[in-house]
Amino acid sequence: MKKCLDYTLLLIISILHGSLQQRIIGGQEVEPYSIKYQASIQYSNSHYCGGTLVHPQWVVTAAHCWRPSYLIKVVLSEHDIYKKEGFEQVFNVSRILVYYLYNYRTFDHDIMLLKLERPAELNANIQPAALPVSGTPPLQGGSMCTVSGWGVTQVYSYYLSSVLRAVDVQIIPQCQYYYYYRITDNMVCAGSPLGGKDSCQGDSGGPLICNGRFEGIVSWGISCANPYFPGVYTKVRNYIAWISWIIENDNS
Repeated sequence: MKKCLDYTLLLIISILHGSLQQRIIGGQEVEPYSIKYQASIQYSNSHYCGGTLVHPQWVVTAAHCWRPSYLIKVVLSEHDIYKKEGFEQVFNVSRILVYYLYNYRTFDHDIMLLKLERPAELNANIQPAALPVSGTPPLQGGSMCTVSGWGVTQVYSYYLSSVLRAVDVQIIPQCQYYYYYRITDNMVCAGSPLGGKDSCQGDSGGPLICNGRFEGIVSWGISCANPYFPGVYTKVRNYIAWISWIIENDNS
């Protein structure tokens, strides 16, 4: 039986670890509504994490983005988080499932599912992301991917981007964080060998898309856009069976 971590503990952890939340630097504003699977997860009506629509009623995000379900909303077809443009679909969250092996100390298994109170109305602006296909070869070092979000655009900034931005990053093989944190088989690193391109604060939980597939979740890192410390992402392909099982067997 799947189980969730204690919600009060998770809330305390997510606040204490706010400084490690991955965060878009070196990118650019995207064409409005062109990233159709992108979700804005909002706490007290303010964006704090990204997410990825994988089913009309389910969004995948990072476990460290946990907040009590009655305090958060998920917004789809969002572009400018400070303006209402008439295309948004706003949802309460009816269920939260944190992966049962999530380790808040190491950020291993940093993945969580949010069930929307009702199915999203799929349209020209809203479509689920394609999940990795089981059995396909692993991501190769140097493969180009795209990460998107409303995170800060400068390393030491406290101001989120008002509009959705994206940046192309490449898979960094054999990523090591030395004495800081261990990179597990459930993580993948992506960035730029020269630095200057990365996710940053406010991008946590958002999608890393490689070859048209949802391969990573913005998880953690040391600072942002540092050539020696690329962004670390939860490896989505390791959780395809779990995601599929939850969606197919949900009766709530």
